[in-house]
Formats: sequence, C-alpha cells, structure tokens
Amino acid sequence: MDLTFTTTLVPWRGPAPFVFAPASEDAADAIAEVASRVTYGWGAIPAAVRLTPLADPEDGPDEAGPPGRGGGAGPGTSRTVAYTTSLFPREGTYYVPVKVAVQRRAQVGVGDDVRIALHLELRR
Repeated sequence: MDLTFTTTLVPWRGPAPFVFAPASEDAADAIAEVASRVTYGWGAIPAAVRLTPLADPEDGPDEAGPPGRGGGAGPGTSRTVAYTTSLFPREGTYYVPVKVAVQRRAQVGVGDDVRIALHLELRR
C-alpha cells in the first residue's frame, strides 16, 4: 500500500535524537484500516519512506517516485531521502521517525514542512 501526505516535523520529548513526521488524518485512517496486516507487534509498522522537503519556489520542481522501488532521486531531488523505519501509533495518528542522518541529508528539522511517501507491505 502506498500513501503520500504533507506534514510538519515535530520534536520527540525524550533523549533520542529524533524528530517525527505525524501522518495526516487521511493517511492515519488508511494505516489504521490495515494495521493488523502490517504490524509486527506493539502497533509498530515497518515502512519504506521517502522524505522530501517541500521546495522553496527558487528550488525548482521536485519529482520523487514512490518509496521502496529502488533507484535514486530524480532531477531536483538531491534533498529527497529514502530509508526504512517503523511507524508507531500515538495520539490518534501514526508517527514516522526521522533519524538524525535523514535530517542532515534532507536539511530539515523541527518545524519544517515535508512530503512523506510511505510504502507498507501488506500481508494476507
């Protein structure tokens, strides 16, 4: 299952050096519908992620394909980062961890707007 949404990065209140991308309401609803088919326990859901900073007008077009399909970023997407992680439910949505290495490569931090493309592998 593939989902795409835009969101604002938020901080983690703890010792881990992560920020998180909370799923949009529509994306969270879609994830919740298939959660039992994708979780590996405790509500955690493995996902392939493609994070793209929302471009400033002078940055030009930013075209990224769906995550989990291999290949690098296309033209104009040098700050797009593909990685794997696990989503987890919290406060009525799902949170996508954004590791420090991803933050640095994408040049994003708390308060930045990003586009998140998720690929969840559905099991029967």
